Amino acid sequence: MQNEQFELTSEYIALCDLLKLVGVANSGGQGKQMVSDGIVTVDGEVELRKAAKIRAGQVVECAGVRITVV
Repeated sequence: MQNEQFELTSEYIALCDLLKLVGVANSGGQGKQMVSDGIVTVDGEVELRKAAKIRAGQVVECAGVRITVV
């Protein structure tokens, strides 16, 4: 499992945008597809909302990458 850390500059970030910015997805569209496919978890639970608001303290996992949001 590869560990990444993402520093928020606002209150939250949309899940699909986070996947794109960290490099897990090549585009926002690909990020949305990954969420739709049910392969993205937030705090250990499958997340199906593409624009779920991810806030500091949450952990997102997808495609062998663990993203800790700070």
